[in-house]
Order: sequence, then structure tokens, then C-alpha cells
Amino acid sequence: MTFGFAPSAATSMSPATDSANRLARMLEPAEWAAAGIPLLRSPREVVSGLHSRHRPTPQTAVVAVLDHEERLTASASFARRSVSADGWEFRNALLAHLRRVIPHDLRRRTPVRTAVLLYCREGDERWTEEDGAWMWGLRDACTLHGLRCGAYITLTRGGWQVLGEGRGGRRPHSASQPASLADAARDQDPGPVRTGGGAVQALHRTAAR
Repeated sequence: MTFGFAPSAATSMSPATDSANRLARMLEPAEWAAAGIPLLRSPREVVSGLHSRHRPTPQTAVVAVLDHEERLTASASFARRSVSADGWEFRNALLAHLRRVIPHDLRRRTPVRTAVLLYCREGDERWTEEDGAWMWGLRDACTLHGLRCGAYITLTRGGWQVLGEGRGGRRPHSASQPASLADAARDQDPGPVRTGGGAVQALHRTAAR
């Protein structure tokens, strides 16, 4: 009689199965557009503000939480570490950073805050499987943290674009120098902002360019 252990599902998973699972953890543009993602009133202000605060370079993600008036409540930036474009890995990374900068809203019946994601990458503005994985990850992370899923924005050399909406602009772009918050801000100070580094800053809404 011989004894042994059956291989686990993780170790016996074939490359084809793993690829199929990863493809299931991404959203096509049509799926994203049909998901009822709330439109940003001032996407250029949101993009310019996040670009000034976090100075993203390619393969940097910036997740931000906005209140019901589209004011920035918290934000965090981090470099992509996953080798493959897997929505599950992206979801875990987003959720970990959200938990560091803002309490969850799971006790609320309906979300009152919205999370948006700005991802700086190489290439042009066209949708990629990597974008689809980030979309899946953002949607799932929002569900697990009690937030409304908001816009997914790409930042490339050609400029910025809100995927699924067709709105975008030439500046800022992935190679542009960020404007200082003092120069980019209006004379408003709605309250403090928490960032991934733990710093508390006064919030200034950036002016449209």
C-alpha cells in the first residue's frame, strides 16, 4: 500500500486554465460602459489634482476616494507589482491601499463615497487587457470596501482618458511635469486629505486647464 497526497487545485492548474481565469477577471469596454459607472463632473480637475499630488510614472496606479461633491477625501499611489494582468491581484492591491487611507463604508445601505482609479502606463489610449483587469479589480475592491465604483482613467504619453466615456485631454500626460498644488488649486480649502504616505494635506480643487 502506498500513501501520497493529491496535488492541490493551485498546483495542478494548467496554463490554459490559469489564462482562462485571468480573462474572466477583466472587463471589456462594453461591460464597463453598461455597469452604470457615475460620470465625473470635472474629470480634468480630478486628473490634474492627482497628477500634482502623486506624480505618477508608467506602471503607477493612483486610487482616490471622492465624496458626494467630488471632493478628494483620500488617495494612495503604488507601483504595479503583478507580472500578469490579473484582476484578482489588482483588486487585492487596491483594497490594501484603500484600507490604509480610509475606513470602510460597509455599514451603510448605499455607498456615499466613490473610488476612482488613475493608471499611468505606456502605449496609447486604446483599451488593453491590462485596463480590463484594473477595471475588474476596481469594481471588486469598491464592493468589498463599501464604496461606489467610479471612473477608470489612463494616463499615457498622449494624455489622459476616462475609459468608457470618451472624455480626455492632452495634459497632463505621462511625461509632463506636474503643476504645483499652489499653482493648480483654486482658492478653496474644503478639508484635510489623507494620502498613502499618511500625510494630511489641505485639499485644493485643481483648476481646469
